[in-house]
Amino acid sequence: MMITEIKPPLPGRLLVSDYLEPRQLSINALARQVGVSRKHLSNIVNGRVRITPPIAVRLAWALDTSPSLWVNLQSAVDIYEAEQEFQQGGVSFQAASM
Repeated sequence: MMITEIKPPLPGRLLVSDYLEPRQLSINALARQVGVSRKHLSNIVNGRVRITPPIAVRLAWALDTSPSLWVNLQSAVDIYEAEQEFQQGGVSFQAASM
């Protein structure tokens, strides 16, 4: 099994750098547009809250992207974090015999 060595960027950071800043759009404005609180969107940007499929659909609609983009970005971070936990011995399992 290949373990990812470099942590993928947080989806919220890419949201800011690739979508909000170029469009001069604030977190408040996008939060209103997608129908979530400013606090919730700020938590996404800061990596404290995951991007869920319903939020991915809303972001895709507002930013003219696909929901898959946001779900895949979040999934990459989730997998990295799971691999790190596994490597540190936080997960135990018995390998299947072949």
